Amino acid sequence: MSGTQLTVTLSGGGADDARTVVRALEGTFGAPDERPADGNATVHTATFAGETDTGAAEGGEDAGRLSAPVTVTVQGSPEAVRRASETLTRVFSARDEGAASGDQEQERQLHLVP
Repeated sequence: MSGTQLTVTLSGGGADDARTVVRALEGTFGAPDERPADGNATVHTATFAGETDTGAAEGGEDAGRLSAPVTVTVQGSPEAVRRASETLTRVFSARDEGAASGDQEQERQLHLVP
């Protein structure tokens, strides 16, 4: 898939938990434009942009463990959101909190628990 963009918004937990979730997605989407860094923030954001390979290894299993529950919202193309949701539900204990679809973008919210 070419030109995929995925925005990930994380709340709950801390910066380390946000980085753990982002690491889990790197096996599917490559490195994000920027990793969550601010330890004092209550909401963290990461954006994955550019080329992705649908045949790429899904990875993520050794991303680490969460220390607290995290709510993750993924937004992007339907394919990117599907792949992100599949990766996160495979790597973490997750509960689907719902989805919203637009003309060309989709949004899904997941609740991840340690």
